[in-house]
Amino acid sequence: MSRIAPHHRDAVVETVLRDRPYADVAAELGVPAGTDPAADPDRRAWHRAQGAAGPDEDVAAELEHSAGRAQARGGLAAAAAFLERSVLLTVDPMRRAERTLMAAQLNLEAGAFGEALELLATAEAGPLDELQSARADLLRGQVVFGSGLGSDAPPLLLKAAKRLEPLDLGLARETYLSAWMAAPALRQAVSAYGGGDVTLDESIRWGWFAQAAASAVWDDDVWRTMLTRQVTIARDVGALDQLPIMLAALGTAVVWSGDFDAATSLITESDAVCAATGTRAAPFTAMMLASLRGSETEAVPLIEGTIAEATAGGQGIAVTYAHWVAAILFNGLGRYADALAAARQATEDTPGLYVSMWALPELIEAAVGDEKPQLADEALARLAEITQAAGTDFGLGIEARSRALRSEGETAEHLYREAIGRLGRTQLRPELARAHLLYGEWLRREKRRTDAREQLRTAHEMLAAIGAGAFAQRARTELAAAGETVRQHLVEARTELTAQEASIARLAVEGRTNPEIGAQLFISARTVEWHLHKVYAKLGVSSRRELRRVLSDPVRG
Repeated sequence: MSRIAPHHRDAVVETVLRDRPYADVAAELGVPAGTDPAADPDRRAWHRAQGAAGPDEDVAAELEHSAGRAQARGGLAAAAAFLERSVLLTVDPMRRAERTLMAAQLNLEAGAFGEALELLATAEAGPLDELQSARADLLRGQVVFGSGLGSDAPPLLLKAAKRLEPLDLGLARETYLSAWMAAPALRQAVSAYGGGDVTLDESIRWGWFAQAAASAVWDDDVWRTMLTRQVTIARDVGALDQLPIMLAALGTAVVWSGDFDAATSLITESDAVCAATGTRAAPFTAMMLASLRGSETEAVPLIEGTIAEATAGGQGIAVTYAHWVAAILFNGLGRYADALAAARQATEDTPGLYVSMWALPELIEAAVGDEKPQLADEALARLAEITQAAGTDFGLGIEARSRALRSEGETAEHLYREAIGRLGRTQLRPELARAHLLYGEWLRREKRRTDAREQLRTAHEMLAAIGAGAFAQRARTELAAAGETVRQHLVEARTELTAQEASIARLAVEGRTNPEIGAQLFISARTVEWHLHKVYAKLGVSSRRELRRVLSDPVRG
């Protein structure tokens, strides 16, 4: 018995939407007109709907199930079509309202904003219970936000969130966060604070919240500038209660910029402050650094230890952060199922909003690698909602790279090039290098070997220079598959330095005196001098000038 191939199913729905007879559709798709529709439940449901003389709950329920199957295949438009037809055949008014809301949600996700608003108007004509009515408010706010009318979205979302509080606290919390992300005032606050026209007292009181807002709107330059200022202030005024927190946040920004040496120095400083004050702080920077380096033996114990301790202590952000960097680690190693599991944990409803947001691109890459397209599409919709509101090269570049993974042909190529262009205007070298890597991998699959080698070579050189070993190995493997052999880069002798030696060396190169270095690391100037002599011996230099030259050329291939 002949059957329509799976990849033709959405075509069936889209074609039948034009109210053409089933026999004509079957003929167009090369299927005998007499084929038994029961051989395929989706075709059966649609065929029964075409022949229904009036409302029929059995057929409506079949169409709802078909919508679920279409959605699982990533066919949002087809799923919406099934549900819209189901609405027309539904007998019970309350169930009809629920299916109308579901159809509006699917149209929203598919980008069909006009259809979503029409369905919402139908649903709001009633009858709706209180929860359904609140959900309708939420959907309207999401449609307004998604269609680009950002300034109108926050009051609608806040209204929905307030109504949802006594009905669905989890959904209310998500809605409040969406309203926060959609608010132009957030970006204005970041701009005002980033301008530097704030008092010392304001910096100490509100600096942490300001930098969190900058990270939430994907403004990496302002975020890094804010953090650098906050760390300097905390050092200068001796705010040792804030310093470990600020050093951890700055460490994240510095690792993300690809400056692994500076990150190592920040880890050493943070450890010294914690030892002096007795503070217990999660190893945020160390986890991210080990993960981007691709060092599983170093990263996994840090990640697992953090998750265990932070879970016991109720530190939600640390748990989310650990899952996020685990996703980075496993994506670098090409272990997409493990990366997907970690990324899903990181993007669940958690207190760490901006960390959850950062984990979405990892989830998308992992889901594509693990052949879970629906999960990738759901994450992409969430990501775009945030990055479009932010409007920065960082956010839009990450979105373009992520969207390219779910695109084909010229669309995919355009998106990869957009990602490279936008990320190239940021200081986020690892993310730019990963864009080149993903573009090269796509080009190789498209059998464009020459073009692929160009992108993969760029990715490999960047990743090796940064020290992102696992991602560099991915690029090296792809280059070999594209017909080019690349020998592995060897890191210079500076990797023989201990963490403390590396920190002291870097501070010395930055022009700090021995007493200044000692004060920052809570050691004596004499101890600094002793460590510097050990550094000179290991690197074969005899002065700070020679030290600066060696550290400025970190990789030899």
